[in-house]
Amino acid sequence: MSSLPFRLLVPAPPGVRRSGLRDRVADVVAVLCALLYGAVMVPLGDATAPSAVIPWQADVVIGVLSALALFARRRWPLAVCVVLLPLGAISVMATGSILIALFTVAIRYGAGILLILSAAHVTTGIVYYALQDNPPFPLWVDIAMRAATSLATIGWGLFLKAYRRLSLSLHQEALRAVAEQQMRVDQARLTERSRIAREMHDALAHRMSMVSLHAGALEVSSDAPPEEIAMAARTIRLSAHEALEELRAVIGALRDDGPSQPEPPQPGLADVEQLVDGARTSGMAIDFVWMRPPVEPPPVLGRTAYRLLQEALTNARKHAPGELVDVRLDGATGSDLRILVTNALPSHASDIGGASVGMCGVGHAADVVPGSGSGLVGAGERADLVGGRVEFGRDDDRFRFEAWLPWPD
Repeated sequence: MSSLPFRLLVPAPPGVRRSGLRDRVADVVAVLCALLYGAVMVPLGDATAPSAVIPWQADVVIGVLSALALFARRRWPLAVCVVLLPLGAISVMATGSILIALFTVAIRYGAGILLILSAAHVTTGIVYYALQDNPPFPLWVDIAMRAATSLATIGWGLFLKAYRRLSLSLHQEALRAVAEQQMRVDQARLTERSRIAREMHDALAHRMSMVSLHAGALEVSSDAPPEEIAMAARTIRLSAHEALEELRAVIGALRDDGPSQPEPPQPGLADVEQLVDGARTSGMAIDFVWMRPPVEPPPVLGRTAYRLLQEALTNARKHAPGELVDVRLDGATGSDLRILVTNALPSHASDIGGASVGMCGVGHAADVVPGSGSGLVGAGERADLVGGRVEFGRDDDRFRFEAWLPWPD
């Protein structure tokens, strides 16, 4: 009880905020209900009896003033209730305002304070009975009446508070669900963009390395036969055209405001022969052995295998031009799909950090093709997404790239 005076000055705890118009309408309804209840109790109770504590006219005035005090109940619910409670000892009509004040406190505060206030309300009924000379009703009637009405009012207030909390909780859950759904959408979009960026690196690096290689050959071989120059120029034109087409598809997929276009078919394991033939056409010497299985692998596995082989050939073309490249593919369902790519390292090659440079030999100055240095690292990440692994690095005088991809039954 020592903290009660302080709490009278503390505004009500924050709850569900409503609009100002609804608050004003609710206040008017509360005042009218208090006046109506008090007006009914005045003739039914003992306010008009000769033994009443004060004349019924004064009782009505006190009841009206107490009802007007309810306009402050929203900001100071506990203070208004404590101020109105003593009026129940002298006025019957004020009991309507007291019940509305108890209802407001029940919405905002806990059960401990409600128990004290309801007991005080019943006690004022005993005081009102004691102040009469010849009460028309027995004491138990006043006690029962005030106890029943206060319990009903407090019960309704607690129910409304629980309902508001439930509504607020459901609203917050709905907002959280919307936020989580948006987060999942954003994450899916980010994952898809990462996949597209990886596809762009693999595809464009392969095409542009061919362009750079043939352009360098034209630069240092200006006296080559016209047939070789025409073939190199044709390869440059085709590679640049294919690179532009792939770049256009990637940019279209990355644009949020663009029209939704179906994703073009992705290459798979059935396209590796075409990939090797294209590399041979660009001037690479490749010894290709593939024990083709009778059953095609899943699309994700085939696409991953294609991209890993493409990255290995791109590195061989960039860092070891002119060297023979050995390519071996084998595997079957229930085991691993194995990709092995090896090539001889030029005599002046260096291996930085074990394998981070990839196939790090260089040819003539005009044949050097720049790279980001992250191709083989990205190949390892791509293999890891399907549960596989990649190993690469110097093996004596050769560079070795080997991948194992699980092939489920």
